[in-house]
Amino acid sequence: MNTENYLSLIWEGCLRNERKYQELFYKLLAPKMMAVCMRYAKDRDEAQDILQEGFVKLFKNLHNYRGEGSLEGWIRIMVHSAISRYRKAKTMVLVDDFGEDSNMQAGTSRNGNTLEAEDILALIQELPETYRAVFNMYAIEGYSHQEIGETLGMSELLSRTTLCRARGILKRKLQEMEHRELCCMAV
Repeated sequence: MNTENYLSLIWEGCLRNERKYQELFYKLLAPKMMAVCMRYAKDRDEAQDILQEGFVKLFKNLHNYRGEGSLEGWIRIMVHSAISRYRKAKTMVLVDDFGEDSNMQAGTSRNGNTLEAEDILALIQELPETYRAVFNMYAIEGYSHQEIGETLGMSELLSRTTLCRARGILKRKLQEMEHRELCCMAV
């Protein structure tokens, strides 16, 4: 059986609401979708919650899929789940609330001056919730500031300002990380 027939079989089983096919579908897409959720979440537990909420939405809406494009396009559901979670807990955090004494979880990179993806993800996860959402939506998902504003209930100008501040925080954290690496190498 080729891959296309296999996916079609799984898809048909999911449409019939059969658990074993839903589990197979989950196992196929969960790793990629978890990576999306991790970008929006502050930690792995929150990402798991977003992933679960997203799959519940996905399975409830499978009948709406018309077979156009890639099924992985449904990953947008995970983004929307993360945004919904953000809206529910919406609290605006000012840059002053993200103090200098904030502990960085990533530590130093393992390849000298080369950052690994998990280091960058850890830095993004440290951003205050609003900054993290705007940064991800703009820099990674490709939303415009107008779309971000409409989605998150803020002005386009506030979206731009929030992105600028998020970038500033990330830049400062990267510089601190680089400084620590240089100090460790000098010892």
